[in-house]
Parts: sequence; C-alpha cells; structure tokens
Amino acid sequence: MGNWRDSGTLISTFLFLLRPTPLPACPAACACSAGEVDCTEHELHEVPQNLPANTSTLRLDYNFITVLRPGSFPFLPVLLRLSLPHNHLGTIHSKALEGLGALQELDLSNNDLTVLTSEAFLPLTSLVKLNLGSNRLGELEPRLLYILPQLQALFLHSNPWVCTCSIQPLWHWLSHNREKMKEKSSLLCAFPEQLNEYPIMAFQNESFRQCWENSLFVRDYAFFLLIGPFSFLASILLCIFMGAITVAWHNLNKEPYSWRRFSVCRWH
Repeated sequence: MGNWRDSGTLISTFLFLLRPTPLPACPAACACSAGEVDCTEHELHEVPQNLPANTSTLRLDYNFITVLRPGSFPFLPVLLRLSLPHNHLGTIHSKALEGLGALQELDLSNNDLTVLTSEAFLPLTSLVKLNLGSNRLGELEPRLLYILPQLQALFLHSNPWVCTCSIQPLWHWLSHNREKMKEKSSLLCAFPEQLNEYPIMAFQNESFRQCWENSLFVRDYAFFLLIGPFSFLASILLCIFMGAITVAWHNLNKEPYSWRRFSVCRWH
C-alpha cells in the first residue's frame, strides 16, 4: 500500500514538472490570440510590458507613444512583426529595439521622426521590411541602411527630403538597390525650394559634381589650416637650433684667439 502511494506521488510530481509553464496574461488594453497582440487605439503612452513571450505580432497603431526608451520592449524572442504607425513618435533611443533580433517587419509610418541613428537599428539583423513613410525625415544617416543585411522592402514616401549634398548617400544606396525601394515615384525633394517636388531618383552622378568640388576645397582648406601652426612652430624650433649652433661655433673659434692674445701680452 505504501509503495503504491509512493508511486502515485512520484507520478504526480513528474506530471507537475511536465506541465507547460503558464504564459503571462494578456495586457488589459490589448487583445491576444494565437501569438498576435493587438493594442490598437487604446490611448497608450508606452509599450505594455506584460506581453506574452510567444508574441509574434504586436500592433500598437493609433496610440500616444511619443518616445521609445531603452528597454521599451520586454523579452520577445519570436516577435516577427511590430506595427507602430500613427503614434506621434518622435524619438527612438539607441537601445530601444534591443532584444528584437528575430523581427522581420517594422512599421514606423505616420509619425514625427526627424532623426534616426544607425545604433538603434543594429539589433534588427533579420529585418526584411521597413516602413518610414510619412514622417519628418530630411535625411538618413548613411550607415543606417547598410547595417540591415536582410532588408528587401523599404518605404520612404512622404518625407520632407532635403536635397543638398547630404542626400547623396541615400541616393547612392537607392540607385544600387532599386528593387528594394517601394513607391519610388513618391520619393520627392522638399528643400531647397528650387528642387521642391523633384524626384530623388532622377538625380545622376553629375548632379553631385559640385559636392565633390566643394568637398575637395574644404579638405584642402583644412589641410592648410592645420599645417600652418605646425610649420610656424617648426620654423621657430629650427631658428633656435641654428642660433645655438652659431653661438657654439663662435665660442669655439673665439677661445684659441683669446689664448694667443694672452700669450703675446705675457711675452712683451
């Protein structure tokens, strides 16, 4: 009888250990179903933290999330799609997207983004689709697009692009990745005024000739600006050195003459 009870206890313990770990409850402001968490239009000011670990799709559309701070997202190892349009989002901290290495689709459209740093996107090594349309971007940091090795679809429409020399890195990337660029015809300059509504993809290499010439002039000017003080300092040191040698040489030649004069005086 005792053995039977012991066996029953062992079986119960074994079954208890084998039972699946309960997933975190769905946030009150969201609806959760089969890995999809929908928190759309709930006046949220930050990303909910108590999200199920099996979340593969997270929708945060039409909320009031203005800043993505470090640690904005809990550990979500299988998150594939993240949607954040229409949030008045203006700032993404450089460590805000850490832990989202599996993410494949990111929608940041219809926000107030003016600056994006490449550091913020470094964790997104699996990103395939990026939507930055309808923001306030005037330019993109050149390195940003080159650190997304899996990127296949990019949306940049309806941004106030500043078409000066600073747009050249973006134009260069787009020219070599035309198949990845979506809605090419809506990628238009906003500034300067004479280029307003001009298609960025219509630029040619020759369009940036003045940028190359100006860049060369600036480099040359900087070179002379830096070399001037060093040359001046070197000339002073050279003068001091030559002066010291001249004085030493003069003293060496003077000593024998003084000795001879002293000897003649003694003789007379």
